[in-house]
Amino acid sequence: MMGWTPEQMEAGKAKMKKDGWKTYLMAFIGSLVMALVLGYFLVFTSYYLDITGISAGMQTGFFAWLGFVAPVTLGAVLWEGRPWKLWFLMNGYYLVALLIMGSILAAWM
Repeated sequence: MMGWTPEQMEAGKAKMKKDGWKTYLMAFIGSLVMALVLGYFLVFTSYYLDITGISAGMQTGFFAWLGFVAPVTLGAVLWEGRPWKLWFLMNGYYLVALLIMGSILAAWM
């Protein structure tokens, strides 16, 4: 789906074996930042809309995905020529991640 040649795939595998831990560390830090920002959104949503609980977390996660993730990643399909299947796969991951993060943060609050 990515449109990579076998040579590019092999080069990527070699790079991951050498520097893979850096990639995982950066992804982990990115997820922490996303959870922190989602937590701030959840506080504001709970206060201004007067909703609490897991439903507030899921609503916040959904609208964060709808407003920030989905439109930004749409450019990969429109401008880079990536397949729609890849967009749905990536966005499905982000939607589920934000819904779970929002639920956990709401239950924790």
